[in-house]
Amino acid sequence: MSHKRLHVFYFGYVQGVGFRYTVRRIASGLGLVGWVSNLPDGRVEVMCEGDETKLKKFLNNIKTEFADRYIRDTQVSWDKPTREFKQFTITF
Repeated sequence: MSHKRLHVFYFGYVQGVGFRYTVRRIASGLGLVGWVSNLPDGRVEVMCEGDETKLKKFLNNIKTEFADRYIRDTQVSWDKPTREFKQFTITF
């Protein structure tokens, strides 16, 4: 099992559509930890840690859930985990 950190920015119509709550539900269901937050410029930012396989499933589930209706673009980066998170939260 490879533990990793995933940092994602979602662009498009991703605020005001239950995006953060869906992200939290999917992440928590996969046992991932981290946070999701709306940004002032209309993007949504996600910082997430866990098993690499589960993180990839997380990305796929978000893409499937929101498809092209809401997500216009996604910027993904991978890094070493810090293991600073205990659960997955919505930050404001």
